[in-house]
Amino acid sequence: MDYNRRRFLKGAGTLLSLNALIPVLGIGQSGHLIKNTLEGFEGTPDLEKIKNCLTQKTPNIWLFTGDSITHGAKHTHGYRSYPEVFQERIRWELGRVRDIVINSGISGNTAAQIVDDFDWRIGQFKPTVVSIMIGTNDCARKGMSPEVFKADVAKLIEKVRELDAIPVLHTPNPIIIRTSPERKTLPEYIPVLRALSGEEKVILIDNYQQWEDRMKEKSEKKVFKKWLNDRLHPNQYGHQEIARLMFRQFDIFDPAAPTCGGAYYEGEH
Repeated sequence: MDYNRRRFLKGAGTLLSLNALIPVLGIGQSGHLIKNTLEGFEGTPDLEKIKNCLTQKTPNIWLFTGDSITHGAKHTHGYRSYPEVFQERIRWELGRVRDIVINSGISGNTAAQIVDDFDWRIGQFKPTVVSIMIGTNDCARKGMSPEVFKADVAKLIEKVRELDAIPVLHTPNPIIIRTSPERKTLPEYIPVLRALSGEEKVILIDNYQQWEDRMKEKSEKKVFKKWLNDRLHPNQYGHQEIARLMFRQFDIFDPAAPTCGGAYYEGEH
């Protein structure tokens, strides 16, 4: 590690203003990727660590893993999945062009499969932050229970922390259970993720709650029609909502930014 980076990290205990640094972050940065970009932040809560990651000059590796929802397979109608929306926010709108966003989600996967394939899916990339959304397939597996699921996810969190990376948990989105009887127990798995978040002090992006809250405002039928492509999978609008909830959690939501709902159109044609 070079002298300038050591000096920066030594003085980084105080959270800097994100708005003040956004214009210069990622532009013309020098140096090499290092295994742990969180050095010096070990004593702070995970959310503060992430905020520090967004203000320091050292580039970050953001890794997303999960099942078909994270994979972004098929159901986005050719638009961006939530990891891709996140990438646009971080690498373009926030100017962190040297940050890297990796998606190792695989359609059909469960938490146990990610644990078994951990070194390939996560470990080899030496990530700074690991975002995990899982559960929609777990609840449909024979012999699975919320208790077994909890043990699998807890193991995943443990392995992420062994990399000196920050785990971030997601609850999956609600599904249309009446046409998905094999996944009728999904609601029993949501409290498991919430409990693990508290027990392990892990950041939780509670998509399930976000969608339920919107259903109370708009009705279940309208939300599913707007945000789902089928009985399980979010469409492009559902993925946008997942990304925006992450932005709010990380305190980088800006309603004027296109990824947050601002206008994309510019100029005359």
